[in-house]
Amino acid sequence: MFKPVPLFGIGNVGKSVNVNAQERLNLYVELQQDPETNTLAVYGTPGLLTTTNYGASPHRGAYSKGDFKYFVNRDTFWREANDGTQTALGTMLTSGGRVSIADNGVQLCIVDGTYGYIWNTVTLVWAQITDPEFEPTSIVRFMNGYFVGLRTGTGQFALSNLYDGLVWPALDYATAEGDPDNLENLIPENGQLVLFGSVTTEFWSDSGAGDFPLARVGASAVEFGLAARESLTKFNGALMFLSKNRLGQVQVCALAGYTATPVSNPELDHVINSYPAVSNATAYSYLLGGHSFYQINFPSANNGAGESWLYDGLSNAWSRVGLDDARHRAEIQINHQDRAYLTDYANGKVYILDEETFTDDGATIPRQMICRHQATGDYSRFAKLWMDIESGVGLNLGQGSDPQIMLQISRDGGHTWGDELWRPMGKIGQYLRRATWNRLGRSRDWLFKVRVTDPVKIVFRAAWGEYGR
Repeated sequence: MFKPVPLFGIGNVGKSVNVNAQERLNLYVELQQDPETNTLAVYGTPGLLTTTNYGASPHRGAYSKGDFKYFVNRDTFWREANDGTQTALGTMLTSGGRVSIADNGVQLCIVDGTYGYIWNTVTLVWAQITDPEFEPTSIVRFMNGYFVGLRTGTGQFALSNLYDGLVWPALDYATAEGDPDNLENLIPENGQLVLFGSVTTEFWSDSGAGDFPLARVGASAVEFGLAARESLTKFNGALMFLSKNRLGQVQVCALAGYTATPVSNPELDHVINSYPAVSNATAYSYLLGGHSFYQINFPSANNGAGESWLYDGLSNAWSRVGLDDARHRAEIQINHQDRAYLTDYANGKVYILDEETFTDDGATIPRQMICRHQATGDYSRFAKLWMDIESGVGLNLGQGSDPQIMLQISRDGGHTWGDELWRPMGKIGQYLRRATWNRLGRSRDWLFKVRVTDPVKIVFRAAWGEYGR
């Protein structure tokens, strides 16, 4: 008699595969609010569809305003129209490293850690900030009519003139006071300016004072700092970031109000803290199909090939994205006219994140899931196993016209795996096709790994088995 096999979960491997071997690669979990067959389904992550290409060099920054997208590539500031037309607007004095961009409604302010620039969207004039009071600035934001700049390598932040980024008054700066650590990043949130140091975070608000309008909010400091400057992003009503404090290790936290809550689990924390470096991690967030996602990339993992993790705010589950042994291609994200656009970490391509695209710029997206342990305490026998998938998703031509699903079995807790056992997922229109495996043998602890590399829609709904003593 067939009965459900609880293969799907939301965990991930970390300290020991014998305890938890779960893995999702380029898959995410969706909990069913009104389950008809199962409480949990697993879907393939969206693919990358190329829109424009700026050449061999990766983008240093990206921004969206009105009808245009803006990019910094090498030493050039570009404007891109919705039809893909690219217009060079200005030249910068540096050609490498991340830049930060903000706007005050008319001016776009661009800083690169040393110099600052203004693009006026009304007069269409590009100008370097030459005010002698403007000091090297690595991060710029807009708040309450002012550009707010983080002074590179210090605990200070400065304000521009009201609605004028070309002028930076000599006395309009302040120092984060909660701790002597340098500032790593800053961001406006809920009417306050949140200042992230290396081990602490504090909050400033508009006091209405005539000389300097911002003042520190008393007794609001948080004992979590920023472990990676580019990991900070807004997410689901909170601020998400790779955090650290004086205890030593790092973890991903969400800051809501004055409370920082870890969202990475102990298994993922173990993985992240095994990387040789984390300060160069980058992250972005986006909303897709009702899911709020936060993706964080670790370039130093896998001997420099990198590794990327995706957090789903709806299921609170983490999954890997990218290749089997390399990071995901996307680096910087902007939301432009309700679509997520992403830049490539290694070249000048710009992508759309698209649920109906099943490759990353034409490259294979491996989809893999290692399921939950099926341990009975004694030997059990699997006479038959079949996966309840969305079948009949084959393409008309080429790879994917007869898509295959591959199964591997581990009988020693996930330390070794057997050969791949291939089964068809159903050519186009074969909606009743089942992926079934027979006579799988006996074990005390079963682990199943399923994998698909064909460029087709992936939905895992449930698993059923005929098993017993």
